Amino acid sequence: MKPVLLIDFGSTYTKVTAVDTDAPRLLGTANSYTTVQTDINNGLADALRRLEQQTGKLDFCARYACSSAAGGLRMLASGLVPELTAEAAKTASLGAGAKVLKTYAFKLNEDDADEIKATNPDIFLLVGGTDGGNTECIIHNAKVLQEIGGDYPIILAGNRNAARTCEKILEGREVHITENVMPSFGVLNTEPVQSEIREVFLNRIIRAKGLSKAAELINGILMPTPSAVMKAIRLLAEGTETQKGVGDLVAVDVGGATTDVYSVAEGLPDDPRTALRGLPEPYVKRTVEGDIGMRYSIKGIVDAAGLKATAEVAGLSEERLAEIVERFAAHTDLLPDDDETQRADEALASMAVRVAMTRHAGRLSEIFGLGGLQLVQTGKNLLNVERFIVTGGSLIHTEHTGRIASYGFYDEADPTSLKPKRCEVLVDRSYIIAAMGLLSEYDPDAALTILKEELMKDDGTK
Repeated sequence: MKPVLLIDFGSTYTKVTAVDTDAPRLLGTANSYTTVQTDINNGLADALRRLEQQTGKLDFCARYACSSAAGGLRMLASGLVPELTAEAAKTASLGAGAKVLKTYAFKLNEDDADEIKATNPDIFLLVGGTDGGNTECIIHNAKVLQEIGGDYPIILAGNRNAARTCEKILEGREVHITENVMPSFGVLNTEPVQSEIREVFLNRIIRAKGLSKAAELINGILMPTPSAVMKAIRLLAEGTETQKGVGDLVAVDVGGATTDVYSVAEGLPDDPRTALRGLPEPYVKRTVEGDIGMRYSIKGIVDAAGLKATAEVAGLSEERLAEIVERFAAHTDLLPDDDETQRADEALASMAVRVAMTRHAGRLSEIFGLGGLQLVQTGKNLLNVERFIVTGGSLIHTEHTGRIASYGFYDEADPTSLKPKRCEVLVDRSYIIAAMGLLSEYDPDAALTILKEELMKDDGTK
């Protein structure tokens, strides 16, 4: 046996997973409250005690960890044009596993400066202009950031002609220069930025999050938790040199504060005559709906989906559902404790999946041009994706996972949305996706074998 320990320091729970990479197989999982306000090792020790009750005492040959503790990797970004460089900055940040608090466009003003100062992010991503294009905006924004002050790192990933000027302006600050996130019009170059974000996370952020002591006990905190999830779903889709993957897929994680959606697919139009509009879509895409969550952002679900529609799914009156929502919002640690609250919880999860998937997927529209009527696609075409992975407590701890997940599928009432038409639902009931993303850095074949075994033994069809 070759046991490996995989740790996820979450904002609420610290989750531990033990695997045998020789077999390979899952040995056990456990969790405990994350004690980031005191000593994060306390929560880890408690989780490890619970894990040992399942597995017995194990002599781990390696320990790897990811983290979203203390709010995750909090980022702000600024760019030139909202639909182009600012959107490119957001895409790059999300793809690196960050929580993007806000993206600014054009020149930063006094109100923006006050907001940035009050936010005090973990990292600020400063972009703007294609190479050889506009330099005025990014130079102005560098001056604003220098006037604000602060001890957070700034990553410069804009017009290469302005990079050194911005670096001089920001003298005395921690500045990292990398390649332009949009070197030419409509071309995304996210990997260098994401690599730099990860390096900053490893070298600095784990200290800021109070994780240094924990890092001494493990082989290293490798990445933000969402980045680990992305690695796992990409591994499952693509496979390894010796194992086939399962093909294009979508994954939805409905959490207490946010709902994250991941897709691995090219997402191109089915009909080559359909025109594409907007930035190219990343093959591996992540979106985060910060207003939609099962407790901290529960009112956002009702605001987005509508109280009436949600109540109809729950089979409750609008008044009764509103009462339950208020109760859950006021007491975020509460779980459903009777038939009505269970129905409400499942309906809210269904609406969270629907709204998040509608926002993540692309859309078709019709325009009239010189050649007559033409179809235009914005965003990603997911119609033909065949596998739909779900995770998060509200989808795992229920007998109706498949029914809840189906709200993320194509809906004839919304025919222009490019959500998946027919999907096999795979359920992460053991909460292992992030752990397997960690393991994939060292033993991708073992990680893929365990992913297939754990996800595909339960199709969540109820």
